[in-house]
Amino acid sequence: MRILSTIILMLRMRMKVISHVLLTILKFYLNSCCLPQGKIQQLTWLENSKQWNLFWSQPRQCDVYAFCGAFSRCKPTSLNYCKCLKGFVPNLQSDWDSQIYSGGCSRRTSVKCGNAMRDRFLKVNIELMPENSQYEHALSIESCRSACLNECQCTAYAYSSSDGCSMWHGDVLNLQVLEANDGVIKPSLLIAIVVTIIGLIVVIFGYFLWKKTLGNKREHKKNYNETKSKFDVGGGGGKDDTEPTIFGLRATVAATNKFTEANKLGEGGFGPVYKGILAENQEVAIKRLSKKSGQGHQEFMNELKLITKLQHTNLVRLLGCCIEDEEMILIYEYMPYRSLDKLLFEGIAQGVLYIHKYSRLKIIHRDLKASNILLDGTLNPKISGFGMAKIFRINQTEANTNRVYARYGHFSKKLDVFSFGVLLEIVSGKKNAAFYSFEHSPTLAGWAWELWKEGRGMEVIDESVRETCRLDEVLRCIHIGFLCVQETPTDRPTMSSVIHMLQGNESTSLPPSKEPAFSTHRNFNPVCSSKTPTSLSHNAVTMSLPEGQQELEEQ
Repeated sequence: MRILSTIILMLRMRMKVISHVLLTILKFYLNSCCLPQGKIQQLTWLENSKQWNLFWSQPRQCDVYAFCGAFSRCKPTSLNYCKCLKGFVPNLQSDWDSQIYSGGCSRRTSVKCGNAMRDRFLKVNIELMPENSQYEHALSIESCRSACLNECQCTAYAYSSSDGCSMWHGDVLNLQVLEANDGVIKPSLLIAIVVTIIGLIVVIFGYFLWKKTLGNKREHKKNYNETKSKFDVGGGGGKDDTEPTIFGLRATVAATNKFTEANKLGEGGFGPVYKGILAENQEVAIKRLSKKSGQGHQEFMNELKLITKLQHTNLVRLLGCCIEDEEMILIYEYMPYRSLDKLLFEGIAQGVLYIHKYSRLKIIHRDLKASNILLDGTLNPKISGFGMAKIFRINQTEANTNRVYARYGHFSKKLDVFSFGVLLEIVSGKKNAAFYSFEHSPTLAGWAWELWKEGRGMEVIDESVRETCRLDEVLRCIHIGFLCVQETPTDRPTMSSVIHMLQGNESTSLPPSKEPAFSTHRNFNPVCSSKTPTSLSHNAVTMSLPEGQQELEEQ
């Protein structure tokens, strides 16, 4: 200890000289000193208060040797650093009250030599072995304990398999005790932490849920307003009695039982169609835009705008729509007989004529096919599938339409007339889209045309109805179908002419038909008419239409 004190004193003097030099140059007082307790401190002089202020100190209180005296422990995290061991009390309580702990602790009941049978040991878990231990030869912990009991000056012992038996005599200093609950969170504190964390998570989750709900409401309102604004496409504004309802996604999903396969009615280019039941037990057909569909948002909004403003007994009525969470859904009146694959009625021709001529909007359907012709509960045919339709302005003249067609070649009403050749599909029971080359003909129309030219028109008729149908009516439908699919648009009849031909009786003659489009692999000119048309065989007849009913288009 003397050597250590001498070294400390020497360091103290050298540090004071350096501080004094800094004082002279910088007018900054720094005092470094070593206290008797073994602590090194740096103090700065405060000129205003005329006193020294602690700037830095090492080591910490519990790092100072014997800071708490004998038979006590030091805990740096406690307000009162020192605490006597169990069964011990401070030697000077007044010093401890003044936070002077160097006096240490002593036993409540002193140990008397020669009365070893009544002495007991206090088990203390320590982090580091105290100094000044003496080694005692002992083969086990029991023999080590007996050796300490039999020696009056022995105050503590410790035994380990590696170090053997160690004993201490007199005061035991600098104990670094590890209590049973050191490093372990108290149950009450653990509960408080867990409850706080859970409460914080609930608050954060509730906040984000509230933000999401608020955002969904705003998005729904935005979609509602945007969708509602799409309905006004030339109707002069104001609320229409026929304006569709805007449904929520939750109600739409519930109506179809989460779009289950059992409710699926079919699937087209737009996407799958499901049967649904609304809250009022109203049956509806729900058309859901598929992400794999070639059609997209533009076609969806196109169909929405067009069908909203069209009202006709032979057009499927749009009840509402849903645009929410990237879902685009149309809700139609339910047609219990689904797609028209076997039957065709005059009403379809009436519906096409209506959108061409009599509706507020002049429309070309462009996707007229059997799967877009539906039957209601009373077998009335209705047209659906307006996703590919094109609209012309109400005041657009026929000449303007002709110029548009001449430039782009795809805005003609004769496209719908050509599609009305669906008669051939219905009569033959074959689908043109799934038709493969038969008898060297690449299309259904080409195959039927070859049979028709050879006078084998009956072979075109579906075998399931060939023996029971009225042959003259079916052959008439085939003839009308050929007139609709003629290669040159100018050769095709108008829809009003088609209606007149369908309504005619057996005595009403039909004009001769030329070769259908795409019946053979050759060049196709949509503008010029064939100079040498191929006439029909013995089935060919002629007719002259009443003057008021002829409507020449694309001239």
